[in-house]
Amino acid sequence: MGIASRAIQIEAHGGPEVMKLVTLDVPAPADNEVQIRQKAVGLNFIDIYFRTGLYASPLPHGLGFEASGVVESIGKNVAHLKVGDRVAYGQSPLGAYAELRNVPGHQVVKIPDGISFEEAAAIMLKGLTVQYLFRQTYRLQEGETILLHAAAGGVGLIACQWAKALGVKLIGTVSSPEKADIARAHGAWATINYTHENVAERVLELTNGKKVPVVYDGVGKDTWETSLDCLQPRGLMVSYGNASGPVTGVNLGVLSAKGSLYVTRPNLGTHVSTLEKMQAAADELFEMITSKKIKVQIDQRYPLAEVADAHIALASRKTTGATVLTLD
Repeated sequence: MGIASRAIQIEAHGGPEVMKLVTLDVPAPADNEVQIRQKAVGLNFIDIYFRTGLYASPLPHGLGFEASGVVESIGKNVAHLKVGDRVAYGQSPLGAYAELRNVPGHQVVKIPDGISFEEAAAIMLKGLTVQYLFRQTYRLQEGETILLHAAAGGVGLIACQWAKALGVKLIGTVSSPEKADIARAHGAWATINYTHENVAERVLELTNGKKVPVVYDGVGKDTWETSLDCLQPRGLMVSYGNASGPVTGVNLGVLSAKGSLYVTRPNLGTHVSTLEKMQAAADELFEMITSKKIKVQIDQRYPLAEVADAHIALASRKTTGATVLTLD
């Protein structure tokens, strides 16, 4: 017999109403697993993709990839953790929306002193995303000017701060004056309100006609063409998300016509596929937080049972910063 745990599961794809609070039996961790009593869970747009079926996984299944908590027990092959450790993860099998769960040990790292459970849950997936985007996919250099969409979102506010710490001028797109203020307060060099400004024209003005060497685009379908128009010749288009829907029907000839552009569609899992890679990325992220270069902004908190409300708020772009699900 395992241990009973409340968790969110879906039996069909659809709207927020398909998420059900159920009680699951959690077995003892396997040899390479860690059992975690969770304290906080991070909410991310990818959770909506799995709920709706945009990203398919065999049903029924849980949701969520990011959480923090305390180690309850460990498998015999896990050497870097012990019972009682404060830990977090940002890239796990589906199922983070739960009180208790087993996670592969190589995906779990210790939380340094000075970082809370809520901060860790809010930072892991989004913070590690910024780490790989800025330090691995295209390694930013001091003095560069870049474009990042959705600058006031969870990833965006971390990115604004990280860019400023690197001496990089980040131009961020936003949907309202309020979000522009938030992005600039977190280190954005400039903002563009895409609801009434032409993004490509403003980028041209802000860069004195030079455009940018790299665009980071987590929005997808709605911003694809605009993003390409903001790039310098031989610039890199980093399409890392689909908040407005997936990019489809890409015509490679367009990349040639717009200046021999490069395109990549990266994901976090490829960049933190081993414990060593995960630890190195997490160490850099944690150092940015403990040195106060990045402040974790959690603007929304919901109990696990109210996860539907959290999804509705996130999908309607009503949120700023990070959202966490809380567990008593």
